[in-house]
This record gives sequence, structure tokens and C-alpha cells, in this order.
Amino acid sequence: MLAFKVTTVGSSVGIILTKEALALLKVRKGDTLYLTEAPGGGFRLTPYDPEFQRQMELAESIMHEDREVLRALSK
Repeated sequence: MLAFKVTTVGSSVGIILTKEALALLKVRKGDTLYLTEAPGGGFRLTPYDPEFQRQMELAESIMHEDREVLRALSK
């Protein structure tokens, strides 16, 4: 488990991620992280946009259900 302290960053408040944390998250300076609620009342910090993931799951479902229509449209 990694621990971080909340600190002042300019006129805002933030956390500083260590090199180890950046490597584990597979992110670098300038990337966006998302804080989401996790089951059980906790939180999750991830580089993956949960809304985009939801949209992609919906798109995959539609593509699977309507594959014949999509195949016809692609011709």
C-alpha cells in the first residue's frame, strides 16, 4: 500500500505521486486520473475514464446484437 500526504500546490491542494505510484498507474505528468467510488464505500484512483468504459461496453453490446445490420451498412 502506498500512502500520500495532502499538500499545498500553488493556491490549490493536491497530492504528490511518487515514481513508484506513477509506474503502478502507468501514467506520467500531464495525464488525467479519475477518482471513483468503489463498492464498500472506498475510492479508486484510475487513469481510465469510467464513463468512456461504460460507453464502449454499450457500443460493443449494440455491435454484437446488430452485427448483420452493421455488416450490411459497411458494404
